[in-house]
Amino acid sequence: MSDGRTILIVDDQAEILRIFSRGLEADGHVVHTAETADAGMQLIASERPDAVLVDLKMPYVNGMGMLYRLRKAYPRLPVAIITGMQDLDTATLQEVAMLDASVHYKPLSIAQIQKVVGELLAPKPSS
Repeated sequence: MSDGRTILIVDDQAEILRIFSRGLEADGHVVHTAETADAGMQLIASERPDAVLVDLKMPYVNGMGMLYRLRKAYPRLPVAIITGMQDLDTATLQEVAMLDASVHYKPLSIAQIQKVVGELLAPKPSS
């Protein structure tokens, strides 16, 4: 069970937002959702989430574009890229890793999305 941390989900599919939100709320989180990167960035500024889940393929600004914006404004904010694209190339995966984010492939069960968020919120070892 969670300690009520705030999670932002950014995905252009309303059904994904609904399913992931319900699962994370059932785990005790406060969840905010956005359907575009711009709306997501506005919510980050106002709500200060503890972690962000971002869909890779979205209209206007895609998940990579949002990840670059996030890293510039919030370098330590935990982020996971969620994608239905099963064939990401090595360069994209390396780019995501360089930007300190993880990649997870849809479909994801409620238990899997809860695990992803748990990993994002886990304390990072000091270097």
